[in-house]
Amino acid sequence: MQKLNYFIEGLQGAGKSTLVQKLSERLSGYTVFREGDYSPVELAWCAYTTKEQYQDILAQYPSLKEEIRAKTVSEGERRIICYTQILTEIPDFHRNLEKLEIYNGNLDRASFEAVVLERFGKWDGEGQIFECSMFQNIIENQILYLGMGDEEILAFYRRLEKLLDDRPYRILYLDVEDIAGAIAVIQKERSDDAGNELWFPLMLRYLEESPYGKAHGLRGLEGLLAHLEHRRDLERRIIEEVFREKAVVLRAKEYQITESMITDLA
Repeated sequence: MQKLNYFIEGLQGAGKSTLVQKLSERLSGYTVFREGDYSPVELAWCAYTTKEQYQDILAQYPSLKEEIRAKTVSEGERRIICYTQILTEIPDFHRNLEKLEIYNGNLDRASFEAVVLERFGKWDGEGQIFECSMFQNIIENQILYLGMGDEEILAFYRRLEKLLDDRPYRILYLDVEDIAGAIAVIQKERSDDAGNELWFPLMLRYLEESPYGKAHGLRGLEGLLAHLEHRRDLERRIIEEVFREKAVVLRAKEYQITESMITDLA
């Protein structure tokens, strides 16, 4: 029996982390990749550097050398640093390494797509669970920073699906109908003990300062909801038109994990 791989997808606040945890408890022996972890396919919250850039970072932050090395994985000529897992009060450390991610418009479209497709193309995992590794970060970058239209993004995912044609995987998509309600919940959940919101201001800044956000005048909660509604509708199209039988759509917060969802492939 060949073990399936699972990609857990959905908007912010859909409950992806909860579903990842539930699956990992049901599927013993599976490897879980969460946002910020080193992953064979995803690079969110990881700096993607050349050997030269890596040596420059070690020289720039000598007091963090050992921690940086401990959170670094080598892939050929590249060094991948899981920098958000390094706790430090050194000014601008995280901001500077964020500039070396593949997202936020740091790479042009051709370079970005080449990195993503190469990683998925080399991937041959089995028995793995991924948190928002196929849609969220890729699509956010394509819309907000690369200025790609829906048809261009669909074309990209058709290329990706062909690469994965013989791989044992399933997408579990948490579909959110009440986006405003989901955002309200996550605003409360991601606040400090004093009630100060931590996630929401960062998300608004990310949206408002993006080229797409500026061009479309997206501001505040109203702008965020408009963007997320667009993204949700696009993700629904990608599932319907590209992945079809490889995807299972679940109503966020109202689903049950069934045997048919987690049955291994013969």
